[in-house]
This record gives sequence, structure tokens and C-alpha cells, in this order.
Amino acid sequence: MQLIAHPRAKGRRLTRGLAFDREPAYIRRSFMTIDDARLRRLKFRAWHRGFREADLILGPFADKHASSLSLEQIEEFERLMQAPDHDLYNWIVERDPTPPEMDGEIMRMLKAFRDEAHSARGPDRGG
Repeated sequence: MQLIAHPRAKGRRLTRGLAFDREPAYIRRSFMTIDDARLRRLKFRAWHRGFREADLILGPFADKHASSLSLEQIEEFERLMQAPDHDLYNWIVERDPTPPEMDGEIMRMLKAFRDEAHSARGPDRGG
């Protein structure tokens, strides 16, 4: 922290006039970029679908992959999140065929993630 001399200070304690090498933590945390807010909102929506089975696939997927997705992939994920819960879940677990407009890279990643999680559980735990 570096003090800046103020011409009217004359021994008074200054609160203005301080220059920090970096902003205090409480200030840095309060300013979030649009991308940070968008990713946080996307993760929240993935965990809070209202349909627990979908939450348990989409939430961990978002936690693991959201920060590394490209802008196009984020937009595709957001489009998928607008689909009705049961439809989206049925496409992921392949009970219903995925409509061509929803069958993109993110849907393939979701299916691979589901397969990976399913095989990790093992045969005695539903795998």
C-alpha cells in the first residue's frame, strides 16, 4: 500500500488518498465479469432443474466442463437448458431420440459424461 500525500491532510487521518497496489478483496469480489455471471447462472440452472435425475447429470457436468467451454458451446448448453426437464433427460439417457436441432457437441458430451459416470459406479451400484 502506498500513501499519497494530500495537501489538506495536516495530520488528519485520510481515508481517501490511499493508493493500493491492488484493490481490496471485498471490491474485487463484488465486480464480476459478464462471463463469470453467465457461467454461475448456467451452473445454477444445471443443478436446479426441478427434476432430480436431470440435476444429477447436468450439475456435475456443468461443474466439470462449464469453465472450459467455448462461447458457442455455452450458447448450445443454454439452448439445451431451455428444453423441458423430462425431454432433456430422456435425450441424455437415450430413451427418446434427440431432435436434430438439439443433437450437437454438448449433447454428445453430456451422453459421454453420463456413460463415464455410469461405468464409474460399478455393477453393484446401478452401473
